[in-house]
Amino acid sequence: MTRPTARVLALLELLQTGGTHTVGELAGRLGVDERTVRRYVTHLTDLDIPVRSVRGRYGGYRLAPGYRMPPLMLTDDEAVAVLLGLLTSRSTTATFAADSATAKLRRVLPPRLTARLDALIDTVEFTADARPEVAVETPVLLRLAEATREHRPVAIGYTDRNGRSSQRTVHPYGLVEHSGRWYLTGEDSSSDELRQFRLDRITAVSTQPGTFAPPAGFEPAAHLLSALANAPYRHEVSIRVMGTLTQVRPLLPATIATVHKIDSQPADTEPWVRIRIRAEQLDWIPALLAGLNRPFIIEHPDTLNDAVRALARRLTAAADGQYQNP
Repeated sequence: MTRPTARVLALLELLQTGGTHTVGELAGRLGVDERTVRRYVTHLTDLDIPVRSVRGRYGGYRLAPGYRMPPLMLTDDEAVAVLLGLLTSRSTTATFAADSATAKLRRVLPPRLTARLDALIDTVEFTADARPEVAVETPVLLRLAEATREHRPVAIGYTDRNGRSSQRTVHPYGLVEHSGRWYLTGEDSSSDELRQFRLDRITAVSTQPGTFAPPAGFEPAAHLLSALANAPYRHEVSIRVMGTLTQVRPLLPATIATVHKIDSQPADTEPWVRIRIRAEQLDWIPALLAGLNRPFIIEHPDTLNDAVRALARRLTAAADGQYQNP
């Protein structure tokens, strides 16, 4: 939104508080001169907003008596798109502005949609800056949000990463957005185990009778990050890195690696920690290790040593000018 447009809307917000506002007062609140205030008023009247001019010593501008902004007409998809943008901003830096905008959005939406979006606000969590988003059906997201807030079980149709379809009943504990994907965390009634379900793989959802009590103090985002880091993969990688937990852990995303203290180290030596990584491919790990800028020893697999040597050869060749531009 351009700054002049934002100020015109800010002027409308001030006028909606009621009463007559002098030109000088409005200019001071908006940080513009009085001539600009009059131009903004013209913009509002061009939009058929009934701004009235009050003459005299205590004159200024006011809205016509009884005028209220009409309800904001958004579809469910449009409202969710706007709200998710605001929630993402709130999870990073623009907390005050995002909260203020969210409150304004709620005031002008129809009550039916406001109640459903409140469920989304109460249940959603974010773990990191989003990558390219994976499409999620709005009815699925909103229904799961309501069930999560109300502690209601849900029946879902689910397709796993191998293409196998199944019907499950889940006690939803939380919704988490992570790296552009949405996840439902909850107890899978068929196995009584905590599971994570990607929302883009949920083909159907229906709320079931009854309620349940979620575990006290359960943190959906923390559980998801731990589960993703410990999910089964083709390669189990173990690497020792010189440094303390405090020094090494911030260098590695929680969803990629876990960092552990190594016990029984000699007191007169530099401390080392052990990194464990689960990966389908090894080709990206050498660059990750180089970025640590710390001594490391690969414990297993041995093939990772070959990948590190291959990266070293490519970097050396590039430094020696052996790679030519086409």
